[in-house]
Amino acid sequence: MKTKWGACNIEAKNIWFNLELAKVPVECIEYIVVHEMIHLLERHHNNRFKELLGKYLSDWESKKKLLASSMLGV
Repeated sequence: MKTKWGACNIEAKNIWFNLELAKVPVECIEYIVVHEMIHLLERHHNNRFKELLGKYLSDWESKKKLLASSMLGV
């Protein structure tokens, strides 16, 4: 996986993670895992998706920003 941190196949219920995640802070990994798991409940990045993210990971926005800033060193 060269351009994504993770991917989810909702039909097969499979999730894959980019091995480069080992280089980012653990909070970022938590965000990616929860993000991909929520895709099992909601396919698109719509309002429902964001509501579910907030329900299961209340500080997801700060973790997403941390991931974006961490990408510079990956």
